[in-house]
Amino acid sequence: KHLTVRDYVQIALVAALYVVLTITPPLNAISYGAYQFRVSEMLNFLAFYNPKYIIAVTLGCMIANFYSFGMIDVFVGGGSTLIFVSLGVYLFQKYQNENILNGLFNKAFVYFSFFFAASMFTVALELKVIAQAPFFFTWFTTGIGELASLLIGSLVISHLAKRIDFRQ
Repeated sequence: KHLTVRDYVQIALVAALYVVLTITPPLNAISYGAYQFRVSEMLNFLAFYNPKYIIAVTLGCMIANFYSFGMIDVFVGGGSTLIFVSLGVYLFQKYQNENILNGLFNKAFVYFSFFFAASMFTVALELKVIAQAPFFFTWFTTGIGELASLLIGSLVISHLAKRIDFRQ
């Protein structure tokens, strides 16, 4: 599919929102390092509605990561986002119309949350190399933070999707 001007604008807006939700105080204090809870990660769920948002969250992540460990974080974090959001949408798209816990959670979003939290091994590996952080502990702490931010974010995006058509 060819992207329209509207698509490019929406990609830019979502990427900018990702950056703002990551680097703006006080959110920046919890967005980086071995203990992170990125509010901006909820935007990953937009990719379930339209694949163009994979580009948006990847660009947003790359720009936000430039403010932490520089270019290495741009490529590791951005590459991980691109790969694991794409793979997660591919693997769990078929569950998007199913809900669990009395309709509270979207089944695809829950599966994706656990999958993406497990992908934090890439961040743990980067922090081990760059900051000599302990790998397994860092994988655990970044994974738990990611899981929490995604599960909370899934509720926000699911609620917004009832009012906003993200498929456009």
